[in-house]
Parts: sequence; C-alpha cells; structure tokens
Amino acid sequence: MTEAIYPQCRIVTERLLDPETTEKILNLIVETGGVRRMVLNGPRLPAIVPYGPARGTENPHTLRRQIHIGEQEIQLEVHVGTILLELTSADVIPALKTASDKVFTNFTYRIQEGKYIKTDPSLVDYAKFGPDFDKDLLGLCDPKSKQGPIIIQGT
Repeated sequence: MTEAIYPQCRIVTERLLDPETTEKILNLIVETGGVRRMVLNGPRLPAIVPYGPARGTENPHTLRRQIHIGEQEIQLEVHVGTILLELTSADVIPALKTASDKVFTNFTYRIQEGKYIKTDPSLVDYAKFGPDFDKDLLGLCDPKSKQGPIIIQGT
C-alpha cells in the first residue's frame, strides 16, 4: 500500500460508547469540519438474531436506535468503541482533541495518528466491487452488508 495522501487518526476510548455519547461526539466532529471520511468500529448490533436457538427472531437491543447527526437521522448498527477519521489536513487534530475533551469527561481516550482506513483497492476489492468502484468509498463499506455507507454532509 502506498502512503495516504490525507492524514488519518482514530479516537480510541476506554469504554464502548452509549448512543447519546456517540451522537454528541459525532455532532462535534461534524461541526469541527475538515473530516473527509469516518468509520465507526465496534461490535455489531444485529436487528435479527444471527445464530443460536433464537435465530431469526427480532433482537430488541436497547443500544440499537436512531441518532441525529447534523441534519440526518442514522440507525446506529454498532456499539461504538473506535472512531476512524480521514482528515483534510493534520491541522484539524487539535480541534478534534478539544471536541473530545468536551464529551469524554468521565473516562479516558486517545487520539492516535496513523493509517487506519484503506486507501488503495486490492484484488479482492476489484473482484467484489468491480473496476468502476468509487475509491472514496473504499474501506467504508462492508461487502456483506446489504446497506451501503451513510453520507453525512458537513458544514
């Protein structure tokens, strides 16, 4: 893989985030600006039980709900533990730290710089998505998911 053109960072918290905390931090990140792409990582919260004796029944999980980001309602499908960000420039990182300090008051977090989101397609990506796949969506969508990535328009 080649070096990323845009800097990347991730916000790693000591705990998994509640939907309210996730909504607060994502709204502050969107208001900050300078974020090109974002991925929320954590354990999946399936709508239907995927395995076991209750397989195929509805999964009434309290953390799977709608959150309001910017001007959009989004179904939260993961219990967020890590937020991966691709930025327009490294100058945005201090603003992200300020936003994170406002939200994460009861537990610790770290902002780490590095390469966390895929930037170049692999042979598998070519086979799954085809030759005309949009490179801006690379690393953002789950090939097994029936739903595509959610695009949030910033300010």
